[in-house]
Amino acid sequence: GNDNSEALPESIPSAPGTLPHFMEEPDDAYIIKSNPIVLRCKAMPAMQIFFKCNGEWVHQNEHVSEESMDETTGLKVREVFINVTRQQVEDFHGPEDYWCQCVAWSHLGTSKSRKASVRIAYLRKNFEQDPQGKEVPIEGMIVLHCRPPEGVPAAEVEWLKNEEPIDSNLDENIDTRADHNLIIRQARLSDSGNYTCMAANIVAKRRSMSATVVVYVNGGWSSWTEWSNCNARCGRGWQKRSRTCTNPAPLNGGAFCEGMSVQKITCTSLCPVDGNWEVWSEWSVCSPECEHLRVRECIAPPPRNGGKYCEGLSQESENCTEGLCIQDKKPLHEIKSQNIETASDIALYSGLGAAVIAVAVLVVGVTLYRRSQSEYGVDVIDSSALTGGFQTFNFKTVRQGNSLLLNSSMQPDLTVSRTYSGPICLQDPMDKELMTESSLFNPLSDIKVKVQSSFMVSLGVTERAEYHGKAHSGTFPHGNNRAFGTIQARNKATYIQNLSSISTRSELKTTAIFGHLGGRLVVPNTGVSLLIPHGAIPEESSWEIYLAITQKESSLQPEGTDVLLGPEVTCGPSDFSVSTPFALTIPHCAEVNSEHWNIHLKKRTQQGKWEEVMSVEEETTSCYCLLDPYACHILLNSFGTYALIGEPISDCAVRQLKVAVFGCLSCNSLDYNLRVYCMDNTPCAFQEVVSDERLQGGQLLEEPKLLHFKGNTFSLQISVLDIPPFLWRIKPFTACQEVPFSRVWCSSQKPLHCAFSLERYTPATTQLSCKICVRQVKGHEQILQIQTSILENERETIAFFAHDDSNFPAQMGPKAFKIPYSIRQRICATFDTPNAKGKDWQMLAQKNSINRNLSYFATQSSPSAVILDLWEARHQHDGDLDSLACALEEIGRTHSKISDITETEIEEPDFNYSRQNGL
Repeated sequence: GNDNSEALPESIPSAPGTLPHFMEEPDDAYIIKSNPIVLRCKAMPAMQIFFKCNGEWVHQNEHVSEESMDETTGLKVREVFINVTRQQVEDFHGPEDYWCQCVAWSHLGTSKSRKASVRIAYLRKNFEQDPQGKEVPIEGMIVLHCRPPEGVPAAEVEWLKNEEPIDSNLDENIDTRADHNLIIRQARLSDSGNYTCMAANIVAKRRSMSATVVVYVNGGWSSWTEWSNCNARCGRGWQKRSRTCTNPAPLNGGAFCEGMSVQKITCTSLCPVDGNWEVWSEWSVCSPECEHLRVRECIAPPPRNGGKYCEGLSQESENCTEGLCIQDKKPLHEIKSQNIETASDIALYSGLGAAVIAVAVLVVGVTLYRRSQSEYGVDVIDSSALTGGFQTFNFKTVRQGNSLLLNSSMQPDLTVSRTYSGPICLQDPMDKELMTESSLFNPLSDIKVKVQSSFMVSLGVTERAEYHGKAHSGTFPHGNNRAFGTIQARNKATYIQNLSSISTRSELKTTAIFGHLGGRLVVPNTGVSLLIPHGAIPEESSWEIYLAITQKESSLQPEGTDVLLGPEVTCGPSDFSVSTPFALTIPHCAEVNSEHWNIHLKKRTQQGKWEEVMSVEEETTSCYCLLDPYACHILLNSFGTYALIGEPISDCAVRQLKVAVFGCLSCNSLDYNLRVYCMDNTPCAFQEVVSDERLQGGQLLEEPKLLHFKGNTFSLQISVLDIPPFLWRIKPFTACQEVPFSRVWCSSQKPLHCAFSLERYTPATTQLSCKICVRQVKGHEQILQIQTSILENERETIAFFAHDDSNFPAQMGPKAFKIPYSIRQRICATFDTPNAKGKDWQMLAQKNSINRNLSYFATQSSPSAVILDLWEARHQHDGDLDSLACALEEIGRTHSKISDITETEIEEPDFNYSRQNGL
């Protein structure tokens, strides 16, 4: 307020009474948005009360005063209010916060209240540190860091688990008091979930990014069972014991148990020996009962090892007097007849009992024999029974990062580079030597078509384009509007190409010497290329130019949810600058939509830091970016290291992933490994996977498919379905693996890899049929049908698909360009000339779908030439001059249409080109 010290005396003449006593002093206050705040002051006894703000009196008209009488003391009570606005606080620029205090007068003197500060309240949008997802073992410690946005007053922090508030007072295991961090002292399975940091003050509330916490349990072995009985009743056999990975069982991606689940040892069972009678002894002397005896023993041989005892009697007796002996005053033959009947009954019952025992022994024997045969059959299926020793399971052994991502055991060296070299290009652009065409560059059917454009005739050009094509197995023409690796054919046999044609990782650099005529560099099978226009290099000079893809981990680490959309590409030498822009093509994996993505081009400085060059949608004259569905074409004037970064601006941002399945037999002949890869939909990402699989002996089992992965925080699920139940089984008894969203979205260009191990029940099974389902929860799904033979000599060869550019990574001079140089000169001379309707090159740009940032071309010495360079970069795989000729005619520069196909031969050699030149 204004200084009103003249109207406000410092003191009033003293009188009996007391100094003013403040019953209510002004409190610190915060201005929310544009709402003023009210400061109060109440004192007794008080004749007057005025506010002073920032050392200056507030005008008395801005005070609202109320006066009353204290009933107890009879003293006068005065209460005063003032308003403080946001504008007043913003206009104050002092060493401290805006403050106000009130001064009260009585007859005895004055009293001053405390100073009350007034501040503008706010809360920024972005957290200074978002919590990061973690995977921890059970009973491990979990620490989630959260630094709330800057705000006045300071924000209060609250933690949510699965959208429910966490109360640390109810759970002694959780502590949320330490500097806004969430600490779980001993992780439990129930602690798995999505955690969010909530910050709030009197202005607003803010939510952090959710952090997924997974508490996993590593598997542990149970105790060994007892050794089984020897499976062979006679001779050499096997004994085995087993244990299971259930103490505890692995959970939430925990590591499976290491080591053997089944142990086997050899055993030898003694064969049973049945007993046999020796010969009868001599008859004994005749006894008083008129009988003599003879005996025999079961010792020839005696029964051993559970063998049967001899059948029959061991003692035999008969009358030795032929019935003449008298016993108990009866003829012996009468007594003998009774004995004979009794003996006959005994013999009958003994025979029946022996028969029953024999049948029972036979049944038991057959049962044991079948059981032993069944055990032996299982052991034959078990591969370790064929080799002896122990049976092992080849499951995941160590946990590295996410347990669902099984790291390949063989990682090729990514730091080695191989260089392609080309000769110095000094040929005359009007050279009459025809370009030699290899069969590799003729993927079309046997045709020889010549097309003459009436527009070109109108320009005074008599040259005619000649297309040569010849069928070649293993190649497939690609248009500019298709995904890399997409297959469009009815029969796999017509387009398959062996994995051996893929470049290895040591071949991700190309170099060649270029002169005034320019040329093109291609890193084979990666989609990365560099176009040096004609005239970019001064005459009578040449430069060795290289193009390389960073093979190690990229030094560019995107922030937050930003994504590296393609490879990190280096072109050089860095100290060389061209007179006209060159075109650098980098593939990307984003589904192009300006409402969902904000895509930036970044360049690495000599100090190793990354700086932004431009946004793709930005209007600038320093460089130009043209974003096609699967590649970005960039016009630049300086060499260096470049990369594309995508910033998702909605949950609908789509990152295109290529899904591929490889398979191979493991060292155990009964096991078959399936490896499922989810990689960026760029040729170089696929090449990296194929290179790894070649080293591991993997075979591509099915045509790769495209998965649209949205940035909506939902995870990825990979599962194996429809496994033949009586032929195969899956180990470790789970057919589904789930990968957290952050692991897929922020993969830093490393392909996601999940492995499944299948086991045959018998070596006779040679065919595998199943389905691989890859889906994002609440998102896109792809199913790959696997139908293959696991035997290499019977397996159908299915391969990846790429442009056939591996044989010619560098092309110099006219051979590198689709548009003949003489035609190009005439087009530039025609369209660079302005007319009454404006610059004709603007029409040329429009007809070639270049509608943005036209100011860049306006700064070039020949806008048409730069537009044609961009056309060359976009059409390096098809070279469709027909479409260019049609575009030129649509502009209305001529009155005739493209003439019909003619048979006129070419007159100038630099108009001779291949439709598939370069790929």
